[in-house]
Amino acid sequence: MTNSNSKLRAFSTPLLWSLSLGLIVLVAEFSGDRGFSISTTEMLIRLIAVVGIYTFIGNSGIVSFGHVGFMCLGAYAAAWAGCDPEWKEIMLTDLPEILRSHSYDLWVSLTFATILSAAVAMLLGLGLMRLSGIAATIATFGFLMILNSVFANWDALTAGTSSIIGIPTSVTVGKVWLAAVVVIAGAWWFQNSRTGVLLQATRESEPAAQSIGIELTRVRLAGFVLSAAICGFAGALYAHFTGFLSPDSMYLDTTFILLAMLVIGGMQSLSGAILGAILVSWLIELLHLGEAGFSIGANAIRLPAGSQQLALAFVLGAILLIRPHGLMGRKEWTISLKNRRREAQLPSKEVSLNI
Repeated sequence: MTNSNSKLRAFSTPLLWSLSLGLIVLVAEFSGDRGFSISTTEMLIRLIAVVGIYTFIGNSGIVSFGHVGFMCLGAYAAAWAGCDPEWKEIMLTDLPEILRSHSYDLWVSLTFATILSAAVAMLLGLGLMRLSGIAATIATFGFLMILNSVFANWDALTAGTSSIIGIPTSVTVGKVWLAAVVVIAGAWWFQNSRTGVLLQATRESEPAAQSIGIELTRVRLAGFVLSAAICGFAGALYAHFTGFLSPDSMYLDTTFILLAMLVIGGMQSLSGAILGAILVSWLIELLHLGEAGFSIGANAIRLPAGSQQLALAFVLGAILLIRPHGLMGRKEWTISLKNRRREAQLPSKEVSLNI
């Protein structure tokens, strides 16, 4: 019973969230509501990005404002790989020949975006991961600003502020759900791996971690590269979902929304990251509907423009006041077989569904 319980606990968190998200996807598919299907796809892409950010911030304790930069890089990599070669020959003349003269399918595009984001994170992280605390946070914000400035002004590589159009829209809600399942499983594996546990030790106390021989730079770099790869992957999915791209589509607004999702759900819990992404995405959709206007009886109601940002800021402030560690804190959503004697001896830190 104990071994079965342990094995079930080990895999129950990614299993529960994968099944729950699958249920939402099924409802979206069979409802016949195209708007619901689109909003569900957007929610899943944001969820993948938030899980990517959590993989580094949650395990290392270092707040990063730069991960949306990797998302932007992944999106542009997908555009470089997937767009029509004739359009690229005219607009993106600084692209290497192997990208400018060919158009690649979705899977090649996603792979290229993921690898490129990871490679840039590796080079950046060699220097950046030697920093700690506010210095590291400011450095990541600087990376985001530099990347946005380069992408907005290098017209021959990114089309600048004119936007890239014609990216193949081959992403479906089912494919994004499958991607989310893989990413959640990968993030869960990492946080329970030896490197993940060592990284969490650096989060709790850097001096104590160093005193027992943990190499801060190495374990932080591992988390940083993995999280950047996931964010790049999410950006590529976004590009193949919307079909167009501009530098400002992934900048400060996106950074605020994704970090708000993580803070509201809980920065030190994978379940918190997922829950925050779902709840905030639904809140954003409700506010979008409110800003577009709706009727109750004979009364037409329309929220003023900008209500989305105000409401999100209010919710974020309220959560920080009431639950400073987010809705889930450090808890995970798990299933455990009933073992009353063991539960009586060991106080659980997890949200459990006894069956």
